[in-house]
Amino acid sequence: MKVIRAKSAGFCWGVERAIDIAREYAQKGRHPVYTDGPLIHNRQMMEVLTKEGIREVGDYSSQTQLEVKAEVDDQSVMVVRAHGISPERRTYLKSLGMEFRDATCPDVGIIAGKVRLHAKKGFVTVIFGDPKHPEVIGLLGYAEAGGHVITSQADIDALPALGDKVCMVSQSTMFVDEFAMLSNHLKVKYPSALIFDTICGATKDRQSDVVELKRQGCQAIVVIGGRHSANTVKLAKLVEMQGLPCYHVETAAELDFTGFKKYQMVGVTAGASTPAFLIDEVCQKLEAVV
Repeated sequence: MKVIRAKSAGFCWGVERAIDIAREYAQKGRHPVYTDGPLIHNRQMMEVLTKEGIREVGDYSSQTQLEVKAEVDDQSVMVVRAHGISPERRTYLKSLGMEFRDATCPDVGIIAGKVRLHAKKGFVTVIFGDPKHPEVIGLLGYAEAGGHVITSQADIDALPALGDKVCMVSQSTMFVDEFAMLSNHLKVKYPSALIFDTICGATKDRQSDVVELKRQGCQAIVVIGGRHSANTVKLAKLVEMQGLPCYHVETAAELDFTGFKKYQMVGVTAGASTPAFLIDEVCQKLEAVV
């Protein structure tokens, strides 16, 4: 079987940077290296990092109090994951009495900067994203009292009167076409609204690569990544929107490879938190299908 691997499959640079930061502390003997919630949304990679001395505390949304004070010493480090956090969460983490290191993806930092800057100017911010996602929760903290999260046209229609100063940003991992459609709809209600396309380049590349895999003749696409990974779930949805069979798995063990004998060409892509070793294994086993 011919297997085509998407060029963008695997770690985005923001995730890789966060992992490198945490690993650097661990390799220098700084233990424990805490992360406020899972450093990345991939269970298998988190198991690898745990063995290296990197310890996840807290919860997915980075909102709970952390039970670490009894364990804090001068070797402990708190690393903020790539999704970023709110200003209030930053103040709290810094109060825990250990070294603080911010590994927020710079792309997410740019979004936070836009939200903060315009909030200071009196703008109300509309965020296109998942209200339960840690990135969105963090961004809302920069909107001060003027932040609203939307996912649909109905959400925009239900917004209260926001005045003349409105700006719109996106969670970095959303669909490009959906953002364009919703921003146009917002402009109907608020013609003077400022629109900032803050979907990151890595997300756009992944979405484009799915379309490219179909163009190259792939008859089905395997999407590898955590089931709680927002960008991975969206990749799987995009494959289905292309009219192709989609196999969303976390590891090769979830695939029934005998079922792939009906295909001559299969595409493989992966979310931004999926390590290369998982992608390699899936590709190698698919290539062995005859």
